[in-house]
Amino acid sequence: MIDLSLHDTGPRNLRVREFYLGRQPILDRNQTLFGYELLFRNAPVGPANVTNELAATAAVIAHASQLGMEKTIGDALGFVNVDADVLMTDIFPFLPREKVVLEVAETLPLTPPLLARMTELAGHGFRFALDDVTGESANVAALLPLVDYVKMDLRNLPLATLMKLAPRFRQEQKKLVAEKVETREEFKNCLDLGFDYFQGYYFSKPVIMSGKKLSPSQLAVMELMTLVTSEADNQEIERAIKRDVSLALNLLRLVNTPAVGARQRIDSLSQAVTILGRRQLQRWLQIMLYAEPSKRGHSMTPLLMLATTRGRLLELLAGKLRPSQRHSADIAFTVGIMSLMDTLFGIPMSEILAQIPVNEEVSEALLYRGGFFGDLLKLAECIERIEEMDDHIVPTLRDLAMSTDELVELEMAAFEWSDNVVRYAL
Repeated sequence: MIDLSLHDTGPRNLRVREFYLGRQPILDRNQTLFGYELLFRNAPVGPANVTNELAATAAVIAHASQLGMEKTIGDALGFVNVDADVLMTDIFPFLPREKVVLEVAETLPLTPPLLARMTELAGHGFRFALDDVTGESANVAALLPLVDYVKMDLRNLPLATLMKLAPRFRQEQKKLVAEKVETREEFKNCLDLGFDYFQGYYFSKPVIMSGKKLSPSQLAVMELMTLVTSEADNQEIERAIKRDVSLALNLLRLVNTPAVGARQRIDSLSQAVTILGRRQLQRWLQIMLYAEPSKRGHSMTPLLMLATTRGRLLELLAGKLRPSQRHSADIAFTVGIMSLMDTLFGIPMSEILAQIPVNEEVSEALLYRGGFFGDLLKLAECIERIEEMDDHIVPTLRDLAMSTDELVELEMAAFEWSDNVVRYAL
């Protein structure tokens, strides 16, 4: 059995908890959440030391599983990178086989014992993905019968190569995953080539459309948010909610989620306004802005998931770093949830802030990533893009006087909270 407190990574012993956890969404052809790739990075190890990182993966995954894999991935699948050393360990009793896909690189050094081990794990119900496929090598031919998914990195493969490889692997009945999809055009190209799943942050980049107007329901939520943050009395707010039946019903459903933590069921709008208070009501209205497009048949689940995770993580970070300043946590949540509204609306952030009154600290964070809340937002964005930005995390954590141990615990809590909210919001 693996020693969960220490795991030898070569030149020195590494504490299991000295790691960052990144969670990158994998979407299906309808842009609905399908899974997450879980990316573990050892805090003191730079991006060049991938071998050392993977050597520690077994202990890290085991520890994350103890913390609760369901907190990390919810109802989705978890794709986890493993190397030969990890495959030969006895980590696998820790992992829920129905929830995990093991990713192996095309360059994996194959030996008869390793192939036998992978065959054994597949026989026990574990699924494999072949990662970073660039062509039809001997390794690919040997591994293809064992894998369900083939992943291709758009940054490493020209379109002409993708056009050649995609039909080949589809013929073998493999599910195709496009990695590092960064633009809508790349997403469409891969759709046309028959890719099944898509990984990358194309869905979170704003596509600015001049003269775009908000939908009537979005306008209703925005107007209500203005009332909530003004001096309007509770009866006026309640009347405004009642004017939009779907808004009223959705709000009642949301405020009864476990994430709210209400001690009693809230059955009326009057109760919702009274029991929740202005701060909580504003929060659920902000979340509803992201949930509303999904109800019109447009899948915004990943954006809703990303925004609620950011909001909650920033709130928890601010609460940890400024425990005596309750309003700081509220401001941090607002910064996190609003940071994707330019993508949601297709309107520049500056125009959004002209319509939604926010204080100077929120504006500085959203427009320029400035100030304390801007630092928190930058940290969240670095974690989301951990593959290319993990070297920015150490200095930011040092500036914030926060340990990696604390960060991972807050991340797990944010993941779980967001998953709860999204289940009820859609």
